Amino acid sequence: MLRLEGVSAGYGATTILDDVSLEINRGEVVTIVGANGAGKTTTLRTIVGLLQPTRGSIKFEGQDVTKLSSHDVVDLGVILIPEGRQLFPDMTVGENLLMGAYRKAARPRQSAVLEQVLDLFPRLQDRLHQKVVSLSGGEQQMVAIARGLMAQPKLLMFDEPSLGLAPLVVSQVFDLIGKIVATGVTVLIVEQNVYNTLKCADRGYVLENGRIVLSDTADALIRNDHVRQAYLGL
Repeated sequence: MLRLEGVSAGYGATTILDDVSLEINRGEVVTIVGANGAGKTTTLRTIVGLLQPTRGSIKFEGQDVTKLSSHDVVDLGVILIPEGRQLFPDMTVGENLLMGAYRKAARPRQSAVLEQVLDLFPRLQDRLHQKVVSLSGGEQQMVAIARGLMAQPKLLMFDEPSLGLAPLVVSQVFDLIGKIVATGVTVLIVEQNVYNTLKCADRGYVLENGRIVLSDTADALIRNDHVRQAYLGL
């Protein structure tokens, strides 16, 4: 579904990603794990077209999207839920959700998809008319995820979905990701919470200093000595 081949990218003269290759198959949950500053967010920004690679290629469903604008990549069904949620705090929950249905293919089914999303997030049903600023951090993360689903994504990408959340809420967020996958959406997660994300994923990549240093099934990575020592504290 998604394939990166030899992708390098960065900001100005600074290279952040160096020869990154990875792939995601339809229906999978794939994670990219690594320390802060390893290049995880840069990878997502490059996939969605917010950064242009300096080398390499990106293909989505067989189409070369390397040079496409972020708007065009989104229209193909690649949706990013950014770190920090980036909601509209003074708008209501309902207004934020409807903002998610901006993708051309999502607009005709906006009402039906909203109903499906609220079935998945029943807590938001009672908060549709509340301003986002009044919600807890966990509820705001639910709004961010629900807004992403309103775009009817083919590939939904999460950037640090557990950041700043209490442990109980983190567990709820990963449970929700499992439910989303069950609806047929392919998922890519970038996360510092390595254990939780590997337990949720089918496969994973370990990114260090802008390079992929390990790739394997999630179960194998949990047992890998380097991962256990560097990221799991075992």
